[in-house]
Amino acid sequence: MKKIRALATSILGLFCLQNTYAVDLDAGDYDYAPNGTNLAMLYYQHASRDSLYTGSDKVSDQVELKSDIGIARYVHYMDVAGLHIAPQILIPFGRLDAGKDISALGSNSGLGDIILANTFFVYHDQETKSTFGITPYLYLPTGKYSKDEGLNIGENRVKFTLQGAYTTKLTDRISWDTAGDFTLYGKNDDIAGGGDLKQDLGFQLQTNGRYRLNEIADLRAGLSYSDVGDTKQNGVTTDSTKQSKFWVGTGLSPTPTTQVILNYGRDLKVKNGFKEDNRINLRFMKVF
Repeated sequence: MKKIRALATSILGLFCLQNTYAVDLDAGDYDYAPNGTNLAMLYYQHASRDSLYTGSDKVSDQVELKSDIGIARYVHYMDVAGLHIAPQILIPFGRLDAGKDISALGSNSGLGDIILANTFFVYHDQETKSTFGITPYLYLPTGKYSKDEGLNIGENRVKFTLQGAYTTKLTDRISWDTAGDFTLYGKNDDIAGGGDLKQDLGFQLQTNGRYRLNEIADLRAGLSYSDVGDTKQNGVTTDSTKQSKFWVGTGLSPTPTTQVILNYGRDLKVKNGFKEDNRINLRFMKVF
């Protein structure tokens, strides 16, 4: 059990609230909205992890790691110098809990690192509803962090993610999104064990599909693959966590200005990390 705890602690040296949601997209996130449109969104995600992997080998199924995450997000669509953009801010908060063989890691809760972003819509075809957008995300080290904690909400470092996404309407009822992103990491110079924690370039690829049932409801599903990048501390390299996952769900629009999205998902395959056995995502959006 001590070996498992030590391995989990090593992996959790970089595990925090931000790592539990990355830059995952909901189907329709890159849909084009008119100038002056505002979006207020509230996200909630519950995820549980019940096994730990080194490489592709399961080293324990007697671990438990749960996360409950909320994100408050505001988006404003506007035209600047002939370019349609959508500046936005994301404020994450949540709680992490460890159990079973890693229960000594305890729990932690609080505010996460604030994220500033801006989508640039570089292509839009009104007839086909096709759009290509590019979004830079800047993560600020504002979240709760302590090197003495086994679990942390903040990362104590700056991060920069650049994402590109394409969305189109294949038929009157079917829409398809695809996206890719890469992440550059600043260093964490206040890490347990001393020295600096550095991380190689990370990336993620994902795709979503939607089938519109009627004016109110749709069915949706998606796939994602991510490689967060190898980490280095005091001359020791830890192999990157690699994750393949899926989700299925529905979007409901009870009024023209409100939407609720409910998705269920889990990991398909994980290397060097915790494997999610269940994940529930809920999002409420108000347009004004």
